[in-house]
Amino acid sequence: MQNSQNTPTPDPDLSSKASDQNPTPDTTPASSLSLKKKRSVWKWVAGTITTLFLIVILAAAGTWYWYQQQLVSPSPQSQETMRLDVKSGYTGSDVAAVLASAGLIKNQTAFEVYYRLHADAGLKAGVYVLHKNMSVQDIVRHLEQGKPDEFSLTFLPGGTLADAKKVLLKAGYSDEDIDAAFAADYGHPLLASKPKEADLEGFIYGDTYNFYTGASLKDILMKIFDHMYDDIQERKLVEAYKAEGMTLYEGIIFASVVQSEVSNRDDMATVSQVFHTRLDEDMVLGSDVTFIYGARKLGVAPSVDLDSPYNTRTHKGLPPTPVSNPGIDALVAGANPSKTDYVFFVAGDDGKTYFSKTNEEHERLTREHCQQNCLLPSR
Repeated sequence: MQNSQNTPTPDPDLSSKASDQNPTPDTTPASSLSLKKKRSVWKWVAGTITTLFLIVILAAAGTWYWYQQQLVSPSPQSQETMRLDVKSGYTGSDVAAVLASAGLIKNQTAFEVYYRLHADAGLKAGVYVLHKNMSVQDIVRHLEQGKPDEFSLTFLPGGTLADAKKVLLKAGYSDEDIDAAFAADYGHPLLASKPKEADLEGFIYGDTYNFYTGASLKDILMKIFDHMYDDIQERKLVEAYKAEGMTLYEGIIFASVVQSEVSNRDDMATVSQVFHTRLDEDMVLGSDVTFIYGARKLGVAPSVDLDSPYNTRTHKGLPPTPVSNPGIDALVAGANPSKTDYVFFVAGDDGKTYFSKTNEEHERLTREHCQQNCLLPSR
């Protein structure tokens, strides 16, 4: 009995405690753990690359969409037009800046990019008419065609109808069409006092004019007539010539002689005074430019004894028509002669005009100052 009582009872928790104190070692190989870590890193890298790629794709798509939107007209419904003057030497950037400031494109950079990518022939100088509803593609295509929508014509004061015809021929109009236009009846108030049989000599007013491509010869001439008539009206020259005893047409004839005799505007009023004095005193006008003009109309060499109504050395009064197209300075001078009392003048070789009151003085000044200018042309 004592033995059974003294036999120690095993502690049921000992084994578990021992187990806790001596845990079972991890038998997973180290190489397997390293592989798992590498796979995790590659997944992160792949995810990052994919994300960045998607960001780049989305950014590119957004940029492309923005770019395409910038190529659209800022005013697609507009019917307005604007002039674009492309100067010689302009680059795509220059044109883009002008277009952007005028509101014809949305973005200057987008235009430059499109131009650099698609331009073939390069820009051509000229004046173009662009519609506000045009896209960048339309504008570049239009400019590269190199066909300006506006062109200019310059007629010089002192030029003749024959000179004006050369200008129009150079602009592309035909010989037949020009002759027909010069012979047409325009019913313009500027031409009211012109005899029906007289041509348009004297009425191709010297200036530079701009016209849209396709302008007819009638359009051109009517614009010239309007400009000349406006200047005449503004300066009240109809009334001024009437005070001198002349119709407007006679005033234009008179001014054409002044214009052809002297190009220096400072001398025109005094030359006008000489001619008015001669007319008032029933003297011949004595202008060489008139018989030279008459000889050219006849196709012969000019001479002082030319048998022509344009020879104002032998025929009193004005020539039958203008002998050139006078500018505004000659028109004003013709109606407003100076208060001097000269009777003669000669245009010297030095560009100066020498005035005199007696024939003897005039002949002396001619000998001294007019060796080349006083030679008659061969034709």
